[in-house]
Amino acid sequence: MDMDYMLDDSAWRQLLDGVAARFDELTIIRGFQYYKQGRVEELALRDDGVHVDARVKDNRMYDVAVDLDDLAASECACSANGACTHMAATLMRYAELCGRPIQALANARSALKNLAASGKQDGGSGGPRAGSEKTSPQPVRPTLTEKELTELPVNKWHERFQERRGAVHLHVRTAQEASELLADLQAMRPMLPLALEQLFTLHALLFVLERMVKPAQTDSRPSGLFIGYHTKLALEGLCSQARALLGDKLALADDSSAYWDRLMETADFLRERMLTEDKTLGCFAPLYASLWLHWLGPGSAGSAALYEKELLQLRSAEAELGSTLSRLPWTIAQCLLLLYLARDAEALAMLAREGIKLMLKPEHLALLLGFLERSEQWARLRDWLAETGTLLVGSRSEDLASYGDYWANVVARLPEAEPLMWRTLQEMMPFSRTIYEDALAAHGRWERWIDLQMCMGEEPLSFRVTALKPIEKEAPELLLPFYHQAVERYVLQKNRDGYKAAAKLLKRLAKLYSRLKKDERWEQFISAFASRNSRLRALQEELRKGGLLS
Repeated sequence: MDMDYMLDDSAWRQLLDGVAARFDELTIIRGFQYYKQGRVEELALRDDGVHVDARVKDNRMYDVAVDLDDLAASECACSANGACTHMAATLMRYAELCGRPIQALANARSALKNLAASGKQDGGSGGPRAGSEKTSPQPVRPTLTEKELTELPVNKWHERFQERRGAVHLHVRTAQEASELLADLQAMRPMLPLALEQLFTLHALLFVLERMVKPAQTDSRPSGLFIGYHTKLALEGLCSQARALLGDKLALADDSSAYWDRLMETADFLRERMLTEDKTLGCFAPLYASLWLHWLGPGSAGSAALYEKELLQLRSAEAELGSTLSRLPWTIAQCLLLLYLARDAEALAMLAREGIKLMLKPEHLALLLGFLERSEQWARLRDWLAETGTLLVGSRSEDLASYGDYWANVVARLPEAEPLMWRTLQEMMPFSRTIYEDALAAHGRWERWIDLQMCMGEEPLSFRVTALKPIEKEAPELLLPFYHQAVERYVLQKNRDGYKAAAKLLKRLAKLYSRLKKDERWEQFISAFASRNSRLRALQEELRKGGLLS
């Protein structure tokens, strides 16, 4: 949180109320999308502390001026009349800089609507209906106080969530139902310090997630877990919100030790569900990882003693859960903690032991490799890439793109790692072919690139002209054998399409010989070629059409 951007609880509540009253739900949703896409640029708070200026990228750049005291007085250069997507995105970026949860802004209107509805149900300001002598008392809807949230364990929070929801509507199937339930839970939250507000919002999201996941797990079929299309979309949206919340640093101040037990209970909550969730679900494992990356990782609230304790918890789960243990997230979670403890050899040995059985993919290693990259531990990342490369044999070339990007970043910082990169990528062939080719091109190793294409029987005409332009410019002589070999293959097809392809490629060869100032050699070749294939009348026709024969 930037100290220039401070927002006390009263001002934050005022901003939430203002957004709920001023913006419609569609504008808020689009604003959230723009914010997540990083479209808000050059945001600055004026000296008066009330006006925020920003530039938001859309089909062009729009200048936005937001008045925090009176949102209706805000202005944007776009054609929208009144509150717009660009203003909403600006407010979310401003809230982020102030260290406030973006999800609260995104759900502000739903929360207001739900609060109004609950007020009507509880009697509101309307009083008894005309003509009725007596109204039956409405049940009091449970809320939570700051003291209760600080002292009650998080499983009791969830019990209170359930009490508020009642015996009905236990299942959530759509994004609309999820939004309404989340807004209802937010309505029971009092004004809270930021850290406790973050924990509350996370558990509200987790409660809604479980209302989706549990019915699907109960309805598990022989072919695997089944989740309807709309439910899956809603589930992905909730998980995205939870990951975004966990991505914001937990605002634990020096006086926030009272929340530490709730944070540890949150870790227990996510671990329990991660270790038993269906392997096709992948819902709680990323949230567990985000918790240990951002809220409990190095540089935040984590410590070596905490990582050792969590490792013991994970290892004891193997005996307790037996065959119901989800081994892939269980393995990756241990490896992350071992990384934190600088016990790389132990983590790599575990991956080597478990990896083949688990059919590891690059996406599974992204948590570990990404941590090393973000912390700029290039030597460690180099060693991890070299050791894990063989575990990824069998992966599709498109899935290996991120693995190739890690190598590119390592070699850019550690040039001496380049020979190890080539050796590793060669050992992973043929699965690494695409990223190997990309690396050869990036480093200008055109001779090896051409050799690879010729060995694999690639056709020059299958490449876009732009892909071969760098070679034509830097090493045109390397293309000669590549083109000549392909011309002979086209001729051997003994059909019109093959002859047309041969003529097209011969025209490229003519330009290459001219660029190399070897026109005499070209004339000798084309004369010999035409003479050797003089009986192929269709080929001769294509050569004349292409201006290759007089």
